[in-house]
Amino acid sequence: MYSLNKAMVIGNLTRDPEIRNTPSGQTVASFSVATNLVWNDQNGQQQSKTEFHNIIAWRKLGEICGQYLSKGIKVYIEGRLQTSEWNSPDGAKRQRTEIIADNMIILTPKNNAGGASTKNEEEIILPDNQGDDEIKIEDIPF
Repeated sequence: MYSLNKAMVIGNLTRDPEIRNTPSGQTVASFSVATNLVWNDQNGQQQSKTEFHNIIAWRKLGEICGQYLSKGIKVYIEGRLQTSEWNSPDGAKRQRTEIIADNMIILTPKNNAGGASTKNEEEIILPDNQGDDEIKIEDIPF
């Protein structure tokens, strides 16, 4: 009866977001996030595989992504999967699966030692409960 289309990834941007505006004036940001899977094979050798996820962020979230994200930054992206199909100029049927972002959280610290540059020097500060047992809704930063 019910269905769920939810995608969550944590990874690093592979390029700066590309920002466009639709003819109706809506902002759309597109970028790619790389995630890594690391495991040991049957011989005990460490293996890894990188996946690249295409991300689309619309309206205000797209504007925020364009302002604060850049290549190398680690982010959490939450959204839904969407697959588009089209015919290429040579007549072949093509498809692309993207994550349509609903939420984005920057995970790279302001002065990252890992070398990622940020476009803006603002810092995201999470509330410090300092032993309070109750978390207040207004203290949640997202």
